Amino acid sequence: MIGMCGEFPADQLNRLIPSASYAEKLITDLKAEHLIRTHYRDALRGYRLTKAAKEMLLSVSPLRFQCYLTGNTETNLIRSEVSRRIRLHQKAETYLTLLHAGIPFYPDVKPDIFCNHREAGSIGMRSLPLFYASREIKELGPETTKIRNSRSMGILMAPQCVYVLYNTRNGVLKWEYRTEVRLNAFLQHYLQGYPYNGHPQIRAIMTGTDMEMAFRLFTSTGGYKKSLFMLDTSFEHFHYLPNTPEGEVLLKLLVHPEIMEKLDNLLLSDLGCRSDSIPLEHDATDASGNPTLLAYDFDMQRINRFNTGLNVYGRSGNLICFDFQIPVLKKYLTATIHFSSIDLCKFKRGFLHEP
Repeated sequence: MIGMCGEFPADQLNRLIPSASYAEKLITDLKAEHLIRTHYRDALRGYRLTKAAKEMLLSVSPLRFQCYLTGNTETNLIRSEVSRRIRLHQKAETYLTLLHAGIPFYPDVKPDIFCNHREAGSIGMRSLPLFYASREIKELGPETTKIRNSRSMGILMAPQCVYVLYNTRNGVLKWEYRTEVRLNAFLQHYLQGYPYNGHPQIRAIMTGTDMEMAFRLFTSTGGYKKSLFMLDTSFEHFHYLPNTPEGEVLLKLLVHPEIMEKLDNLLLSDLGCRSDSIPLEHDATDASGNPTLLAYDFDMQRINRFNTGLNVYGRSGNLICFDFQIPVLKKYLTATIHFSSIDLCKFKRGFLHEP
């Protein structure tokens, strides 16, 4: 993991190795063998590889680590600026969430589709989901010049759509609207027919430290210079999930449309159909004719439109989401809304067959 991200944040060690005593022993042993070292500066503590460790990884698995541990790359020759180190820590958090969600991201376990002789023809729906880091995309060279300033961590190719992944950590992410719009357009064009029929639907996923970050994103106005994230039209659908076990479960759900369809059918089984006479976003109606929104996927755009619509038309509504999402939604939403929760533990047992 250190080799993939350049510097692994010490505060994420518990996510990689749940046992604190074993993690401490492992770190001690690796330091004693002169394979890793601790780097602490500007209140950021992380683990870096030594030269011996890089040579060992390159000899054991050159296909996996060649692009990360050679040349003048940010994961090999690490810059000291805080912003650059935070970017490496963001990568580590993203890789951990992908790892726990069971999504492949190592370069040697997937086709290389971002190159002149792209191997996209070998990608089938059964091989999805797959994650490609932003650096892999930029290997295309001149074609990606206009999206080089994107804040994206990379793209997650799911069977039903392509998700652009961002990580805001514990602060509102810097944001350049025009760059992200260009990224959206580039992906629609480049991934057309690989393996999607026609232009794929491009959605976005924002990850963060916890659910409280969702409230900060909902209420962000872009900051003084309008250089920070705010909900805009760069993506029609923008999901949020925390880099926590709860968020990892949600990510598993987002990349398996067949499970989402099964859950939707269960949740909507006791409700009426969507009504064309209700002029706001909704998925169903209750016995009183009130609109109901399925919000367990935490699509911030849909949730925001639902709340605005209820306020504009002076209506009451129903919202269905996971139990861990309710506190932040109650804090943010201003319309008259009745909440129904999905028990995350029961969902894991019943749909993912996890204890």
